[in-house]
Parts: sequence; structure tokens; C-alpha cells
Amino acid sequence: MKPAHLHTREPGAARLIALSDGIYAIAMTILVINVAIPAHLDDAAFHKALAEALPKVGAFALSFALLAGLWRDHRRILTALPTETVAVTRLVLLGLGLVALLPFPTALLAQYASQPETVALYAGAMAAIHAVHAILLLLTQRQVHPSPASTAAVARHRFTAQLGASVLVLGLSIPLAFINTAAAMWFWLTLIPAHYVVAHHTRRLGSQGKA
Repeated sequence: MKPAHLHTREPGAARLIALSDGIYAIAMTILVINVAIPAHLDDAAFHKALAEALPKVGAFALSFALLAGLWRDHRRILTALPTETVAVTRLVLLGLGLVALLPFPTALLAQYASQPETVALYAGAMAAIHAVHAILLLLTQRQVHPSPASTAAVARHRFTAQLGASVLVLGLSIPLAFINTAAAMWFWLTLIPAHYVVAHHTRRLGSQGKA
């Protein structure tokens, strides 16, 4: 028996969701390939290799966490769509291509985090994926929620604004990387308060709109 949500969605949209799940799973798995320590090392070489592996573990954890959030957002966007269009399909494939590419800048970040080009490439890839998701939400807003005053539409607007905040923060970190790479990476932490501020602001606007 098919899941209930597949009965209310076009077959093409269901295939996009299945394809997306597969690509996200593969990309998240490939991230760990670079985390390895050679066999048959003596004590000194082992401890040195272990210390050198820690940045790789950090890059893996960062990218895995971000990809997990992006996958959750991606499913949230696609499962809300009643139908699939050519524009949506192209945007989804563009986003999936960027996701599949992400293990490359992650590997660079693990080995060359001091290089501004590495930090800029990683931030640019993440910003591009968030931008694709934001465009998908804007493109399908009327299709999913015809009434902009509905509670669901307000929540969708908040979701879009948070994605836009991510694009802004990640985008600003790109030129910052060429000034100070460490500062650019620490700047990514502002995503947390930025999302909180956006959520609070849009929630307040929604409350005023209902008043």
C-alpha cells in the first residue's frame, strides 16, 4: 500500500523527493571518506595522525549537520507542493547538483582551512543551496498558499526569510574570508541569532496582521 502523501502528489514530485533523499544520503555518507588514519603506525605516528584527523572530523560534523538541516528543509518544501512544474524540477536538480558537490569543498576545508579560497568556496556552495531553497519557496508560494494572510502562509514566509538570512550571512563571509579566514568561519555562527531574529520579527508581523 502506498503512503498516504503519495496519493495526493503528482508522480513526478514523488520521484523528485525519492531522488533528493538518495542524493542527500550519498552526499552525507561521502563526507566521511576523508576521515581516516593509516594502519600499522607506531605510537608517535598514530598520535600525530590522530591530531591531523581532528580538522577532518570537524569539517565532517559541520557539513553533516548543515546537510541534515538542508535535507529537512528540502523535504518540507517538496512535500507541500501539490504539483510539479518544469521550473521546480530544474531548481531542484540545480540544488541537488550543489549538494552532490559539497563533499569537495568540505574536504578542502578540512585540509586547507587557512586558505581564503577554501572558505569562500565552502560558504559560496552553502549560500547557493540556501538560495535555491528560498527561490523554490517564493516560486511556489501562491501554488501552496493562495491566501497570504493564512497561518501557513505566514509560517512559509518566515521559512523563506530565514533562508534569505542564511544566504546573506554566508554571502558576507565570502569577502570576509579574504581578510581573515578564521573570522569568516566564526561569522557563520551568526546564523543562529539571525534565524531567531527573523523568526521573532515575522511572528510579530503575523500577529499584527491578524489584529
